[in-house]
Amino acid sequence: MSTVPLRVAVVCASNQNRSMEAHYFLSKRGFSVRSFGTGTHVKLPGPAPDRPNVYDFRTTYDQIYNDLVSKDRDLYTQNGMLHMLERNKRIKPRPERFQNCQDVFDLIVTCEESVYDQVVKDMNSREQVTCQPVHVINVDIEDNDEEATVGAILICKLCQCIQDTEDMEDELDELLQEFEEKSGRPFLHTVCFY
Repeated sequence: MSTVPLRVAVVCASNQNRSMEAHYFLSKRGFSVRSFGTGTHVKLPGPAPDRPNVYDFRTTYDQIYNDLVSKDRDLYTQNGMLHMLERNKRIKPRPERFQNCQDVFDLIVTCEESVYDQVVKDMNSREQVTCQPVHVINVDIEDNDEEATVGAILICKLCQCIQDTEDMEDELDELLQEFEEKSGRPFLHTVCFY
């Protein structure tokens, strides 16, 4: 069992809901964690399905919050966007894009298969310098409040179990199989290198 906390990245599409909920839970439990999105822009629900609110990743959570309040406070209060952004503002200033991060992690957890594919593609396109392994694991989490919380708890349990292993390289596949059976969710796993 390592006494050094795992360096964890949690990644969803827009770094708003699922990755931020997991970021919150993991940071409360002492993990060294960062969260990211992989999209080209941050997208949040708008007044209609075909009219999302789209922001640049450099836009702060506070700016997004104020923009939504100015557009329709009632709508964005009712659909939970303002509450979510209030949480996000307490965690970090703005969403971050995974492809722009050069930090090294022990574990990258993605929240949907398309994000997993983007992370693996990005990692494999980078020049390998240290050949240090990073485990990339996907846990499919539906993008809504309830599932984000359920998924964050599952990710926390998974990270704690990985933290408690004697040898992550030898024990991870078996551990993931146990988590698949207990949770009823499929997990994808691969190893990339820095």
